[in-house]
Amino acid sequence: MSRLAAVPPDTTEPRAAALLDRVEQALGSRPNMLLTMATSPAVLDAYLAFSGALAGGHLSATLREQLALTLAAENECGYCLAAHTTFGARAGLSDEEIGANARGEAADPRAAAALRFARRVVRTRGFVNEEDLAEVRAAGFGDGEIGEIVGAVALNVFTNYFNSVAQTDLDFPAVPVPWAED
Repeated sequence: MSRLAAVPPDTTEPRAAALLDRVEQALGSRPNMLLTMATSPAVLDAYLAFSGALAGGHLSATLREQLALTLAAENECGYCLAAHTTFGARAGLSDEEIGANARGEAADPRAAAALRFARRVVRTRGFVNEEDLAEVRAAGFGDGEIGEIVGAVALNVFTNYFNSVAQTDLDFPAVPVPWAED
């Protein structure tokens, strides 16, 4: 059971209700994470604005899902891993690629470099070294795209931590979590 309450649809503040309506139009549902965020319309709005801004950037939707899978596993967020397994499949990722992404790996060398860089950002708390930057640049990422990878890290750390604190009720198909195998 979630440790933070989800907003019942009939008691949602007007601002949160409007945001949740937008989500439902885009996704066809109102995921529990967003219903839980809606207890603070400011939190829900911040998440949607940040996510929407990054969606308008240069990184593809597929790469953003790959990053989300890597970061969910890195931060041991079962809710996010389940959600992004679903969204990754919708973005065209195979089951094998989704599993590899959760391990921080990718078949495509450019995507693999982005995933490694994102993990380094998390593990070093942003204090990456020159070699880390050189590797992601050598894979073809410019400074703007590197900034977007850092943005994806920040967004996913937010949702990973939010769901870990909340222990959000799972409303996506459960997936095996790689950290449970250790």
